[in-house]
Amino acid sequence: MLNSVTLMGRLVADPELKTTQNGTSVAAFRLAVERNYQPKGAAEKQADFIPCVAWRQTAEFIGKYFTKGRMIAVEGSLQSRNYEDKNGQKRTAYEVIVDQAYFADSRPAAPAQETPPAAPPAAPPPVPAGDPAAAYVQTAQYGLPGDVHYRGTLDVDFAEDDPYSGDLPF
Repeated sequence: MLNSVTLMGRLVADPELKTTQNGTSVAAFRLAVERNYQPKGAAEKQADFIPCVAWRQTAEFIGKYFTKGRMIAVEGSLQSRNYEDKNGQKRTAYEVIVDQAYFADSRPAAPAQETPPAAPPAAPPPVPAGDPAAAYVQTAQYGLPGDVHYRGTLDVDFAEDDPYSGDLPF
């Protein structure tokens, strides 16, 4: 028998991360999953709101990295459970038990910094003579001086200082 569910949608609210009495993490959340079709005359696609539950490390991952509105992809299985509501009516609840969760959107933009990062000095500090590594690092940090354009070579020969540049087996 096969019971496999794969969904991708947006979180309706922040996941509720809780811990059971024996210390097991559990996260409950709902996904808004768009349907593959749009009815004629409808302005927007319809969506289904799917309840999901994740346990242990998966729950901790979801609780730590996902918030309301984030796109998430989940894999798991469908589970049903019977219960009695407050009016004594027998009900059945369906939920996806999440085994794996994946990022399905790009990382959200970081909040604006209050203070801009410090700008590097206008002129690079002098490089000690005969230190090709310092010259390389300085070129990477500050670029080449003046109007010099990089043409594929620097005035530094790194191979002469590299003890491994000769006898490599490949």
